[in-house]
Amino acid sequence: MMETRQIKRQIESLAAYDTDDIFNNDFLLTWDHDDDQIRAIFETAQILRAMRRDNISCKAFDSGLAVSLFRDHSTRTRFSFSSAANLLGLSLQDMDEGKSQIAHGETVRETANMISFMADVIGIRDDMYIGKGNTYMREVAEAVQQGYEAGILEQRPTLVNLQCDIDHPTQSMADALHLIDEFGGLENLKGKKVAMSWAYSPSYGKPLSVPQGIVGLMTRFGMDVVLSHPEGYSVMPEVEEVARLNAETSGGSFTKTDSMREAFEGADIVYPKSWAPFKAMEQRTELYAQNDMEGIATLEKELLVQNARHKDWECNESLMKLTKNGKALYMHCLPADITGVSCEQGEVEASVFDRYRDPLYREASYKPYIIAAIIFLSKFADPAEKLSQVLSRKAERIL
Repeated sequence: MMETRQIKRQIESLAAYDTDDIFNNDFLLTWDHDDDQIRAIFETAQILRAMRRDNISCKAFDSGLAVSLFRDHSTRTRFSFSSAANLLGLSLQDMDEGKSQIAHGETVRETANMISFMADVIGIRDDMYIGKGNTYMREVAEAVQQGYEAGILEQRPTLVNLQCDIDHPTQSMADALHLIDEFGGLENLKGKKVAMSWAYSPSYGKPLSVPQGIVGLMTRFGMDVVLSHPEGYSVMPEVEEVARLNAETSGGSFTKTDSMREAFEGADIVYPKSWAPFKAMEQRTELYAQNDMEGIATLEKELLVQNARHKDWECNESLMKLTKNGKALYMHCLPADITGVSCEQGEVEASVFDRYRDPLYREASYKPYIIAAIIFLSKFADPAEKLSQVLSRKAERIL
């Protein structure tokens, strides 16, 4: 009963946000959406989470389809999308390009319309090639919009970015929701120092979208965001500009350093994560476009050698002692390269990772609710009213 009263108060709070621009719209980059929309997603995610925890069915759809298209490997995001669809009452269809007509040269426009006949949402992960992933998502979005306007599609499916070459919005928003709960509210994030730091990995080619997503989102909350990496590991300059403008607007700060130690000093939150150099990822994309496999092999060797020069960029106990009271919250999108566990030497010392294992799993647990919230807000013009209707049914999730 107490939980239900709290949910009703949260729904009243949601009603105060202007969500018109997210209704019937896609979610491709966090910085495409204003503060009301971002806050509404957080609020909706918390409401859905509370309802499920209280054994209340969150089904807002009697039928419908959620289509997932993963053009790169995924565990957490794949299952998060599936969980979000199921939570709201949608069936899931995972599309395997290798088993579809895409392998035979089917166009983007044709594919987009064929998978959308009864689809309410399409989730896409395409993070492998700079300049390609987000562009592909927008091509799909344009194709389904044309199909809808032509009367071919009964409804216009929402497109959700499940990670592209530029941003990983569902990850960064799940991370933000984790921080909101850890620090007791969005307002309490103002002034907190976040160290988004490169860390050594024995592999090459990790996407830039996680660090870019973090600096592109956390700077909106008045936080002091520090991006640290060795020379040559820059992210996209246009995303740095987004972070700079966000910080200017929110009263926070966005700074860069080539010292992991400096980034960790006094930090409230640390996020050590490997990524590939932006310039190298651009070169990689060009080589694949030319089908130059020898060039790809050469580039990989060069990048592994370059990475190996920075093995000291590891989140270890010594660095953690430099953080605020020596107790900064350690974050990672997972899987982490754990020294002596998953690799000989990696992003994080085993003792640090083990100490934060439970918080890391909690961090990951927010992603299904973030995805569900994005879907919900994109499908209902009055989300607060719809949530009130779902709550008033008093339908139990487990009978």
